[in-house]
Amino acid sequence: MSSLLRTRAIQLSSDVQEAGGRAFFVGGCVRDKFLGLEPKDFDLEVYGLSAEKLQAIVGNHGAVHLVGVQFAVLLVSTPDGEIEVSLPRRESNTGPGHRGFVVSADPDMTHAEASLRRDFTINSMLEDPFTGEIIDCHGGLADIEAKLLRHVSPAFREDPLRILRVGRFMARFGKDWSVHPETVAFCREIDLSELPVERIEGEWKEILLNGAFPGRGLLALEECGALEYFPELKILRDTPQDPEWHPEGDVLIHTALCLDAAVEKRDEMEDAFAEMLGVLCHDLGKATTTEFVDGHIRSHRHDIEGVAPTKSLLARLSRRSDLARLVVPLVKCHLLPFQFHEMGDQLTDAAIRRLSLRVSIPALCRVSWADAAGRGEKMNWQDWPAGDWLLARAEAVGVIDGKPRPFLMGRHLIDLGVKPGRRLGRILEQAYELQLDGNLKSEVEAQSWAEARIKK
Repeated sequence: MSSLLRTRAIQLSSDVQEAGGRAFFVGGCVRDKFLGLEPKDFDLEVYGLSAEKLQAIVGNHGAVHLVGVQFAVLLVSTPDGEIEVSLPRRESNTGPGHRGFVVSADPDMTHAEASLRRDFTINSMLEDPFTGEIIDCHGGLADIEAKLLRHVSPAFREDPLRILRVGRFMARFGKDWSVHPETVAFCREIDLSELPVERIEGEWKEILLNGAFPGRGLLALEECGALEYFPELKILRDTPQDPEWHPEGDVLIHTALCLDAAVEKRDEMEDAFAEMLGVLCHDLGKATTTEFVDGHIRSHRHDIEGVAPTKSLLARLSRRSDLARLVVPLVKCHLLPFQFHEMGDQLTDAAIRRLSLRVSIPALCRVSWADAAGRGEKMNWQDWPAGDWLLARAEAVGVIDGKPRPFLMGRHLIDLGVKPGRRLGRILEQAYELQLDGNLKSEVEAQSWAEARIKK
């Protein structure tokens, strides 16, 4: 599909040239070419045409949606995908925050001047769609070769979103890349509190859901000072761990390694954002529970004490109303797969059923495995028997796909003459408790028990 979209973009560029303008590939599609990656999209920047002429040309290639101010950015939906078409534009910082900019199109700007508004040098290059010539005004190719993330200009610090983009790109590129010291210094001047939660959530999704190395992204955010805005994570840097169990270092390093390990199971996750946040938050409770006991570092009840900082962090990261309901149980229960496996045959089926009421067992196993894998050495799922063991037990008792369906329903009691109300609810609760304990094994048994209970 990307090759078809590229062809479509070249056709649009040809129409621009016939009208007296010049179109260039810009941004990620140019960068990814030199990183050996398949571009996901093709953006064009058009010089020498007015906004009105450009809009007329673009309209011949698909439905047009105005994205930017004063026709600076157009999004055209073609049969092969979307192409973003923009004019060179000036951005003037007029106030705090990501929205504190005045944008004006100027088709007569030079390439060097127009690319100054880009965030990083690797994103500032242009490519002639017909000849493949690269226009590199700010050293992007050299920085790709050096695996260096570097700002284009001091204006970088005017947009607070860019500090999170450091995390996004480092999560994508991995540990071999570094951030230029001056870029780090600029990032440390940025106040993230100006950003709306929606923008923060979007960048964290890029880090957690699309990054091949989300742990590297987390550590890059720390390096650039972004964790000042996420104190629940920042404090993990100062939280030690017992080297016998965690030779990798402190809790922040452990969390980063866990995130990188979780990528292996990310495609299996039903709600990947919630589960990756579960990995991110699973040890937040260690910050307040870690202490030295008999010469060892211990963090008793860190799973329980992690609930409050998890809720606090989630409120900073997202407005999703159901997120805490999904993530908090993963944090609260993340030790149970290991503990249950240690119990072995002593663990009752009732305990498995009751666990399914609290959390998705497959999701919990993935988060718990990432916790075990985040200890410095490469570990495969097969090296961690607790996961397959717990999943097999959950499947055997019928809760691998969720909590057990009640055998006894309200309609059954109504048929037996029980009127809707508190009494009916109490009987249903008692029946479900018996079912969870394994004392009622079918709908028939449940109805027989209910009939006897009512008569009694």
